[in-house]
Amino acid sequence: MTPRRPARSLTALASLTAFAALLFTAVPVGASDGSPITKLVEAWLSSPHGNYHSPSFTYWNKEGEVPKTCATCHSETGFLDFLGADGSAPGSIEQPGVINAPIGCATCHTDEAHALNAVRFPSGVEVGGLESSATCTVCHQGRQSGAAVIKAVGTIGEDEISADLAFINIHYAVAAATMHGADTASGYHYPDKTYAGRFQHVPSANSCVACHDPHTTKVAEDSCMTCHRGVDTLRDIRMRHSDYDGDGNVREGVHGEIGTLHERLHAAIQAYAGAVPGTPIGYHKGRHPYFFGDANGDGVISDDEAVRDNAYKAWTPRLLKAAYNYQVVAKDPAGYVHNPAYLLQLLHDSLESLSATVEIDMSNLSRP
Repeated sequence: MTPRRPARSLTALASLTAFAALLFTAVPVGASDGSPITKLVEAWLSSPHGNYHSPSFTYWNKEGEVPKTCATCHSETGFLDFLGADGSAPGSIEQPGVINAPIGCATCHTDEAHALNAVRFPSGVEVGGLESSATCTVCHQGRQSGAAVIKAVGTIGEDEISADLAFINIHYAVAAATMHGADTASGYHYPDKTYAGRFQHVPSANSCVACHDPHTTKVAEDSCMTCHRGVDTLRDIRMRHSDYDGDGNVREGVHGEIGTLHERLHAAIQAYAGAVPGTPIGYHKGRHPYFFGDANGDGVISDDEAVRDNAYKAWTPRLLKAAYNYQVVAKDPAGYVHNPAYLLQLLHDSLESLSATVEIDMSNLSRP
């Protein structure tokens, strides 16, 4: 029997991050500008991962701990627990996470993190060969999949209102879910449709850290522009030339194609909700659970309407599927880079499904 390695203190491991931050803040400005560690810590502190004030790491302050279900990605100690870097079993969480503990040095710079190469997605599919993208994938895969939607709707009629249905949220910053597309089925896939799998970029830009600085998380845009010449911004890039959104503009970037279809799906969701369940619906991007009853029918959800007691309740399976895919696209703002074909397919098919019951002009739309 292989002896169990001795447990390591999560507090001791996490203190690596605290020490790095202290080192940076304690040194007078300009005193060690040439120090590699100072530059790295400065870069990390400027990133979302190092933001001690972010709701991602402070949301549970009143409770005094991060719940085990959230700890992996919202607390450095939770991530170390998940990896098994504390001597516990890898792949599970044994303890709640520590509050105010952002993703730091010790999160990614452990033997366990470096050895991680495969990650299981919410759909149950395990993806291997991830190498340097593995740690990123753990927290950017979302927490739901199309399988959750299928399970929720069961055998309920497509246009039947059911009190058993509620909105299903894929979660936030779901770049890995988008990137792997059909391979991990993070979106809801309509029957008899095929969907794009893992988006394969050029070898030099085919991993998370190849495009994002690992400490600031900023995109290395200059590298993109080396190949994609003749455009001013990343949003202007398009390698596919069909008019997917039907607006007659084939010179806009694929970001524009996705954006227009996303807007059209929002309008279609509202049209369907008003015509079929007969209960107006609206979306608020900053308030959970995102879809609310539009009591005054003005098409906009105000902060006063975006309260939990007003969460939308007149769900049908057809409406839930479309709303879920709408959120998948909404929660990866850079999906036009990560896997544009997959997002275009989800949007197109959601619109097509709604068009079976409400009038939606699909004649000029194109599906990749």
